[in-house]
Amino acid sequence: MNMTIKKIVPAAVIVLLAVAAWHAIDVGDMRVDIDGEQLDGPFGTLLGLLFGAGGLIVAAVAVTCAALFVGVLFAGLGIVMLTGMALLALLLAAVIAPFTLPLLIPLGIFWLLSARARRKQGKPQAA
Repeated sequence: MNMTIKKIVPAAVIVLLAVAAWHAIDVGDMRVDIDGEQLDGPFGTLLGLLFGAGGLIVAAVAVTCAALFVGVLFAGLGIVMLTGMALLALLLAAVIAPFTLPLLIPLGIFWLLSARARRKQGKPQAA
């Protein structure tokens, strides 16, 4: 017999997993109550595991749908918040504009004088 360890280990792992699965399913004292009817034995265990797994699948789908809904909701609320902040900034700028006029008049005069000085420097003087 020429069996190497590379062939034995995967087979042993599969056998151990099969024994563990059989032990998980073959619990003799599990009883399932469906509408007042008691089911026990392997069939009751199988139904209990099946309904338990079905409940977990339904819960996973519900949590995924809730997460998607909350993500879309928060994205929409973020857009509404950014729009509100932009409108608030526009309103604040409109309210502050009359108070900044005394600051803008000297700034405008300085800008006009500097533009005139640059224009005069760029032209050659005729003699």
